[in-house]
Amino acid sequence: MALRKIINGLVFHEDGSFTPETVYICGEKIVSQEVYEKEYNNTSGNEIVTDAAGNYVIPGLTDIHFHGCMGSDCCDGTVEAFQTIARYELSQGITSITPATMTMSEEVLSGICRAAKTYRDTTDENAADFCGLYMEGPFINASKKGAQNEKYITPADTALFNRLQDLSENMLRTVAIAPETAGSMDFIRENSSRVNISIAHTAADYDTAKEAIACGASQLTHTYNAMPPFSHRAPGPIGAAADDERCRAELICDGIHIHPAVVRTTFKIFGDDRIILISDSMRASGLADGQYDLGGQNVTVKGNLAVLEDGTIAGSVTNLMGCVRTAVHDMGIPLASAVKCAAVNPAKAVGIYDSYGSLAPGKYANIVILGKSLTIKTVIHHGI
Repeated sequence: MALRKIINGLVFHEDGSFTPETVYICGEKIVSQEVYEKEYNNTSGNEIVTDAAGNYVIPGLTDIHFHGCMGSDCCDGTVEAFQTIARYELSQGITSITPATMTMSEEVLSGICRAAKTYRDTTDENAADFCGLYMEGPFINASKKGAQNEKYITPADTALFNRLQDLSENMLRTVAIAPETAGSMDFIRENSSRVNISIAHTAADYDTAKEAIACGASQLTHTYNAMPPFSHRAPGPIGAAADDERCRAELICDGIHIHPAVVRTTFKIFGDDRIILISDSMRASGLADGQYDLGGQNVTVKGNLAVLEDGTIAGSVTNLMGCVRTAVHDMGIPLASAVKCAAVNPAKAVGIYDSYGSLAPGKYANIVILGKSLTIKTVIHHGI
């Protein structure tokens, strides 16, 4: 068994602190010092030592809500697209992913689910761990569709969800839903015990969102975007989520979607235990400015801004590690909080925290070493 240890780094802990210590790896898992030393003695000292002096050692990030990168998109529905996406994400220190679909026809969504299942069953050591899919649409409100295609919006339907879940062999980790639309409350009650349900693309008021959370919804999709604003007389879904400790809030910290002051305020309201940083990136992430598409709609990308023909923001072009840097450097969020919200919390939200999201013994050795300016020095994936 291959042995590796990372010495002299400032190591991230699940409580959001950094301490100088050593991380021990046996094979593809993080282990305790005791287990490592026992294995070391049994293998006559065959080990790799990585000196992380002056650097941060953090768990690989988990992006639970993004659409694509490097010219590929989840909705392409091909194994090749998923491979391109997963390889780029790993190179950026995002070591586990659940790419997001869009509001598309059942035929297209079915193809995505089949391809996801096929790709999951392949072995690709050079790619992020493919941990599932995020179903963004079609159970949304047309009045808050954002960059979603209104043509394919449909009432919440457990039978449709079951068909897609069966095709993917249980790859659907999150379902986005507008709770005020027909059938949504029943859907939440029926399915919240087996899939993460996120309030999304919604015109729900405070009471409706509060009921949805009581029924089992546990997340807000890209908070502030495609939902009513948080107002002193109409707190809406944001106020309902803030009131309930069971509910987490996604944030896109790309510098485009949310003003830095609002990001800081949201951290004060929810705390870093309940915020999930996401990228919501589309296929232009990692590429130059130009013309692209998202869910079959034309998108123009210039700098960090991606918009539809009518000017609607169409996802981001910043990967999750870039969002962490922006949150820290430009928004005043402490690094420990940003890492917690991009590694720990998303892994918990989609039910993979037993194997991902922290540097605890027993978890996969998916580790990123960052320099003081948060540039990536090393990405370790399953111990390699």
